[in-house]
Amino acid sequence: MTIDASLDRRLYKIVRTHNRMRRNGVVHRVGRDGLIRSRPRLVRPRFPLKGALIVVALLVVFKALLFAQLGAGGYALKVDALRGGSMVEQAGAFIMQEEPVTVAIGGYLKQHIFLR
Repeated sequence: MTIDASLDRRLYKIVRTHNRMRRNGVVHRVGRDGLIRSRPRLVRPRFPLKGALIVVALLVVFKALLFAQLGAGGYALKVDALRGGSMVEQAGAFIMQEEPVTVAIGGYLKQHIFLR
């Protein structure tokens, strides 16, 4: 490694840090030695995408468990009963309608977990 490569790498890091400071803002911290250090503010995503994906995955697993427990006919009867109810129940019926992912996971759970 040459001196120029090391200097280029350090300069690149400094420029990148300063660009982030200009874009996101600056946070000042006082260290143990009394020196004030400036760092770029961390920017978090505005919408918690990971949390939304976890909620969707849990909903699909819940639907698959119900599908495996009730069977295809019983599950369809329950969803049809929801379709005839109030607006909230109709929204629930729309969310709970069976889809290929639910049927596949439910079939797997019925074979391996709900041994009847």
